Amino acid sequence: MAGGMNRHGSRPSLGERAADSGVPAADPAGRPAGVRAAPGDGGEGRHCWVRDPPDRPGTWPGLLVEWRQRAGGWQGRVAYTVTGPHGPALVEAWLPAARLEPR
Repeated sequence: MAGGMNRHGSRPSLGERAADSGVPAADPAGRPAGVRAAPGDGGEGRHCWVRDPPDRPGTWPGLLVEWRQRAGGWQGRVAYTVTGPHGPALVEAWLPAARLEPR
């Protein structure tokens, strides 16, 4: 029953079912189809500075996870830490590219 087939082979293989599922295939780098890096940034998974995110003015260290392009321009999905009255907290958010700077 390897590959999701029964012993008679009358069902589609696991690969055929995946192709028919409508879920986009990953590119060679492992990113889902349609996820693109901003021109010249070198890709995802880069350290960055997050400038004045909502509700937390200041500059915070972060990790750029991915880019997307929307009608308003480029946005980066970042994970960053902030400190507050109860100590540090991890935040993940989509922010405009203008709030992100290379580190």
